[in-house]
Amino acid sequence: MRTRPILVFLLFAACLLANVARAADAPHGVRIVVLDAGHGGSDPGACRNGMREKDITLKVVLRLGRLIEQEMPGVKVVYTRTTDKALGATKAADLQARTAVANKAGADLFLSVHVNAAESTAACGVETLVMGESAKEQSYNSSALLENNRDDLIDMSDEHEAALVRAYIQNLQFTYGQYSMALARCIQESYRAGNRTIHGRNLGIKPQLLKVLYGTDMPSVLTEIGFLSNAKERAYLGSEKGLDEVVQALLRGVKQYSAHLSRLRAGTASESRTETVAEKPEKAPAAASEKPAAKTETVHYAVQLLASDKAMPLASARFKGFRGEVKEYTAEGRFRYKYCVGEFAEASAAQRKLREVRKEFPDAFVVRCRGSRIDK
Repeated sequence: MRTRPILVFLLFAACLLANVARAADAPHGVRIVVLDAGHGGSDPGACRNGMREKDITLKVVLRLGRLIEQEMPGVKVVYTRTTDKALGATKAADLQARTAVANKAGADLFLSVHVNAAESTAACGVETLVMGESAKEQSYNSSALLENNRDDLIDMSDEHEAALVRAYIQNLQFTYGQYSMALARCIQESYRAGNRTIHGRNLGIKPQLLKVLYGTDMPSVLTEIGFLSNAKERAYLGSEKGLDEVVQALLRGVKQYSAHLSRLRAGTASESRTETVAEKPEKAPAAASEKPAAKTETVHYAVQLLASDKAMPLASARFKGFRGEVKEYTAEGRFRYKYCVGEFAEASAAQRKLREVRKEFPDAFVVRCRGSRIDK
């Protein structure tokens, strides 16, 4: 009988059509987002005037998750916690459990939300942290965090452990490091665009040796949404208006990063098709009326210092000690002009240059270039 082969064919066709439909209905660059509300349970985080960091972060994360699911259909949200609880018996176990949640979920991004505090009541603003080591942290960053947050940092006092961590950071630059920086930039830009920085300074993006980012196998950032130690920001974060503005800023940041990924993938797919054609055996010489084949552009690596929405003179004082070495590149997006130094055939050589550059530009990172364009 031919009935069974026909049924098998129909089942295969139905599955194929379902996969095509799912692809068409998945317009987002991210599929799974893990949201981490900092602290919890017996660990309240920063506390001031009866307000606790663990309560604020949980409110923000739950609201943000609901909005992502509503406004980004098809995107799955996973929470490290949805109640006031710790995820481990010790601080180290708790932080490790948070990264395990993200890794098990196969997430496309990990966003940890925290609230800052400082000894100075004048300190204010928003910042987003990526896994890395700044010049300050090489002296253990004694002024960056309060003593009760010291457990959040990786201890670099052991030389062997420090060597492993630095090797991890170096490898990270060529896996998820650039994507984490892109996510961080989307969030910080969203804070600015949403007027969040009216209530405090834009403290920018900083590399920091955070345990919660160390074990994640995906682009990961930790964002500090304000200072509880600052009276104005404390009142702002304690208000419905303030919380809503913070949540909306984070939502925009996630959406912008998702759109960024979609554009990258579209460009990669197009490039793959082009390279496949280029690798085919040579054809007969083209007729005079046909256009010559496009010239292949060499891939190389460089260190990006700055990005701008407008072209800058290469002799600008903003390039500090690298004036005369800077080359202009372009890329998609609002900040389409990228300013880089060096031109290296190997990523490892660019990484060595990066260590020098970060003495003047702590947020610098390595980029892959094709001709005069940033490749990704």
